[in-house]
Amino acid sequence: MRDFRHEQDDPDRFYTALAADSVEQLADYVALDGALLLDVGGGPGYFRDAFTAAGARYVALDADVGELSGLGDIDTRTVIGSGMQLPFADGCVDVCYSSNVLEHVPDPGRMAAEMLRVTRPGGTVYLSYTLWFGPWGGHETAPWHFLGGHRARGRYARRHGHEPKNRFGESLFAVRAAPALRWAREQEGAGLAEVVAVRPRYNPWWSWWLLRVPALRELVTWNLVLVLRRSDRG
Repeated sequence: MRDFRHEQDDPDRFYTALAADSVEQLADYVALDGALLLDVGGGPGYFRDAFTAAGARYVALDADVGELSGLGDIDTRTVIGSGMQLPFADGCVDVCYSSNVLEHVPDPGRMAAEMLRVTRPGGTVYLSYTLWFGPWGGHETAPWHFLGGHRARGRYARRHGHEPKNRFGESLFAVRAAPALRWAREQEGAGLAEVVAVRPRYNPWWSWWLLRVPALRELVTWNLVLVLRRSDRG
């Protein structure tokens, strides 16, 4: 939790810790050694290094060229494109992973469906994202996002003399838990996937039951994780 405060001023610290946490959590659901993993919104390379060290065959997709080149040259295993229209064939990867990206796209349901599409039958989809009404929903504009995204964005610009990195309405959107949970249940109901896990990513284990309380979960869940396994019908 301490590392979250340094996303802007010390990205190496923040993203290295986040990548290590991602490998540890994903390893609970799938064997990474030898698995072909697509990271939707992979960024400059922190996740690549962590997943590769765990034995995964890593491919990343990102739309932000500036973000991709943050550590130097863009890696050859990176594809530039949109998470809402993945330029990959159906069922071509063993694991489709995304961390803290869904809140940055205007159509989260479409991105989730694309991730499921490119995952092979029996493969794993791991989707983690920041909830808008959680404590970090506004990212660097928090906690003022509770008064409205546009107001928080304007306040940040006035206070710092420039726009925030995550601009509400352009590169940051008010995503919630309920639509994603409903989408996951629909995939399971249609026989397209099995919902393996629904969990809060950074909350203590004893608070997980709060996800069962519709309004409360939006406020106290920092980051929501959905893990699905694609079925043969998917």
